[in-house]
Amino acid sequence: MIDITHKEIWFVTGSQHLYGEETLNQVAKNSQEISKGLDASTHIPVNVVFKPTVKTPSEITAICEAANASKECIGIITWMHTFSPAKMWIAGLSILNKPLCHLHTQFNAEIPWKDIDMDFMNLNQSAHGDREFGYIMSRMRIKRKVVVGHWQEERVHKKIGIWSRVALGWDEMRHLKVARIGDNMREVAVTEGDKVEAQIRFGLSVNGYDSSDVTSKIEKVSEQQISDLIKIYEADYNLSDNLKADGSMRASLVEAAKIEIGLRAFLEDGGFKAFTDTFENLGDLKQLPGLAVQRLMADGYGFGGEGDWKTAAMVRVMKVMAHGLEGGTSFMEDYTYHFTPKKSYVLGSHMLEICPTIADAKPSCEVHPLGIGGKEDPVRLVFNSPEGSAINASLVDMGNRFRLIVNEVEAVKPMGDLPKLPVARVLWDAKPSLDIAATTWILAGGAHHTVYSQALTTEYMEDFADITGIELLVIDQDTKIRNFKDTMNANEAYYNMFQHRL
Repeated sequence: MIDITHKEIWFVTGSQHLYGEETLNQVAKNSQEISKGLDASTHIPVNVVFKPTVKTPSEITAICEAANASKECIGIITWMHTFSPAKMWIAGLSILNKPLCHLHTQFNAEIPWKDIDMDFMNLNQSAHGDREFGYIMSRMRIKRKVVVGHWQEERVHKKIGIWSRVALGWDEMRHLKVARIGDNMREVAVTEGDKVEAQIRFGLSVNGYDSSDVTSKIEKVSEQQISDLIKIYEADYNLSDNLKADGSMRASLVEAAKIEIGLRAFLEDGGFKAFTDTFENLGDLKQLPGLAVQRLMADGYGFGGEGDWKTAAMVRVMKVMAHGLEGGTSFMEDYTYHFTPKKSYVLGSHMLEICPTIADAKPSCEVHPLGIGGKEDPVRLVFNSPEGSAINASLVDMGNRFRLIVNEVEAVKPMGDLPKLPVARVLWDAKPSLDIAATTWILAGGAHHTVYSQALTTEYMEDFADITGIELLVIDQDTKIRNFKDTMNANEAYYNMFQHRL
């Protein structure tokens, strides 16, 4: 359900008529070769499309208007092969509403020491042409990605690839519909927020639905649909004995299948790519959706528990960013701690809904009492998560702005088996330590729900914050509490001062 095959990044080169037709022809030829090289890169997941050199204010404005209008274009890469007077760019940049990556490169990698002359110098002016272009974007307070290096370097391709994946996420967010099934868990603060401001800022729409909107779909599920889906369960997971064909809880698996089919139909019919539910408003649902939610997330849907629409949206957006990369992305919650004198860890989990894309092996499909919600025992997938680097990201509403908080973590192997814990889980070491990470997270107002991703890094989140114009706070190996407080205080002044521009 994530299709990026038709998405494009436009490669736009700036110059001017000052240098004559011969130079401009060479500019176009070189630009086309760079565009083809980037398009062929395995690190850039979308099509890179060459566009004719822009040389006048009207040409620049026209290409920006065309980018805005194109459903396929998710952003533009700009490069100044020669000097391109930046006042020419003001009108176009003023209206551009697609992400921009400024590639600071040059066609040749090395200086041709024996042959270099003034013709060569007139053609290859990006060293100062890009500085002129950079000034006008800074003067206009335009957030953008700057990538420096030769266009054939893998490092450059990787950085452009990260930005292009974030542009994909932004494109998705601009059109995202989130279904809030059953509203919010009562009296909870952080899962609430200004949905109108979110739609203004991000483009996503969040609307409420009753559980009956889902159960009406469940009532139409056929026996054949159930049978076909259970065959998939039997093939993809290790079913506990009581869920097998002759098991005592087989009916629970049948009900889980009905819920998945009905919930999937509701989402597809409404064009929703993200959703929430809450155990306080299940209506006629016989069990809290567990297996259904896990499988929908694995297919690319966003999810947030207890009405958490911001996290649901971020799960979807980050799954789009990570499409095709190694490592999974999941809804997550900091659940409990492992304190020891030497090292402390976080056990991340949730009641049911952890995405199996972060499983370290074939998940076990089990049914157990939930002890909350007052419904039948729900079916869920149980698994551990592999070791390795990951991030936890939380989007919160601070009243006058949205804040994105990111903590870099290292997943580790649990110190023992967890035979009585019937949920999916991951144990991680929060950088720089649990003490500092938890202190700064709490000071920042970070939510208890996060998006946990093994596929994405902090750089993706930094680009996302720049593109969306929101605040970013990073907790990593270098974080110190005093400096973190100073950063938050400075940000408070900055966002109050420039709120009308962001």
